[in-house]
Amino acid sequence: MTEHVAAPPVEFRGVDFAFDAGAPLLADFTLTLPAGRVTALVGESGCGKSTVLRLAAGLLKPTTGSIAAGDPSDRAFVFQSANLLPWRTVARNVALPLELRGRGDPARVDAALTAVGLDDVRDHLPYQLSGGMQMRASLARALVTRPGLLALDEPFSALDALTRRRLHAVFSSAWASATVLLVTHDIDEAVLLADQVVVLSGRPLRASEPVVVRRSEDGDPRYSPEVGRQVRAIEALL
Repeated sequence: MTEHVAAPPVEFRGVDFAFDAGAPLLADFTLTLPAGRVTALVGESGCGKSTVLRLAAGLLKPTTGSIAAGDPSDRAFVFQSANLLPWRTVARNVALPLELRGRGDPARVDAALTAVGLDDVRDHLPYQLSGGMQMRASLARALVTRPGLLALDEPFSALDALTRRRLHAVFSSAWASATVLLVTHDIDEAVLLADQVVVLSGRPLRASEPVVVRRSEDGDPRYSPEVGRQVRAIEALL
């Protein structure tokens, strides 16, 4: 895939956020994430990772402070479940974001389906697909807009190990120059997919200094001693 819009940095500047009258989840939260890189957000279950992601994507608004993340129309979000419309074919689900923007583009739909390996099921309905294929369709639906910012909220968490591994390969090859924020509870996944990892902890939330990921280009990175060392280092921050 080519012709992505310019990838923006993501900057949280003194952000406060709380749900209704609850205790603040974020207080004077500041974090800068580089443009055109994959950043994984990790932390204990329920700590607020998904809330930070939704704030970055513009699905939630801060109480005070500001968040810079590029043009809101150039963002895409992938949820934990595929959320495909059951009455639309795979191709028409993927085309939906373009249709909503009033600019249908069959060539983009074709390219997105090819990127995730779903060309041969483009005319199927969602119920005819496996769970892994549905998630690939969801990824293609985000990819078709060629977003500057892509936010993913544990999109692989409900998949079996083999399907997850296949989607990791799709993810690694498909997102080109976008700025990507990936929420995951799986530290191995974070190290395998991201350029850097940020650990979120505490209440109000604090962000660690980004841990830059280094992977060997030789062999399967899952079995690299360097990856193992980085996983243990990130675990120590939690």
